[in-house]
Amino acid sequence: MRQLLFLFVIITLTVSAQDDRAAAQQLRAEQEQARRAALLRTMDEAVSQMNNGLFTEADEKFLHVLNNIRGVPSDLTFYFGKNSFYLKKFKQSADWLNKYIQLKGTTGQHYAEAVDLLKKAEVEVLNERAREASKVQEVLSQNYDIDCGPTGKVICPVCKGTTVIVRKGAFGNEYKTCNYCDKHGLLSCEEYNQLVRGELRPRQ
Repeated sequence: MRQLLFLFVIITLTVSAQDDRAAAQQLRAEQEQARRAALLRTMDEAVSQMNNGLFTEADEKFLHVLNNIRGVPSDLTFYFGKNSFYLKKFKQSADWLNKYIQLKGTTGQHYAEAVDLLKKAEVEVLNERAREASKVQEVLSQNYDIDCGPTGKVICPVCKGTTVIVRKGAFGNEYKTCNYCDKHGLLSCEEYNQLVRGELRPRQ
């Protein structure tokens, strides 16, 4: 009789523990569902702000959703990419619009707009790179005078300080005295800067 009573108690406790675990899991699922619903409402608010031209405010909300939601909705990849375009974050825009197209393909609700914005974003990315390259070239092409240090002398870059220029000819190497440096293979600082600018004439 005692064994049966003990067995009954064990079964009762086991069933009760299982019920508690199931209830806890249900509660966590409901909490996660409520949390996701709140984040999706925030996303909807951000979309409304974006449509009204409040791109910075929308960006803050989109980032909040991205940083807190489990499983980013495919529509969010489109909205964030679109808003990034209007913020002139073209590389970021292209990345997210590409993701949307990869996820939804041609059947996506926003496919046509995503493709159009992606093309524009990619053009802007190329323009930015071209402008950056132009800036670098502009700096390099300026007539800066290089400080050659306390000696005021620089090893001749034409002959590399050897005082002799070696050229390969039809019958072997040809040797010619360098017409730019002194007998020690050096240029003065002024001569060096003229050489860099293409203004230094060879000695006769």
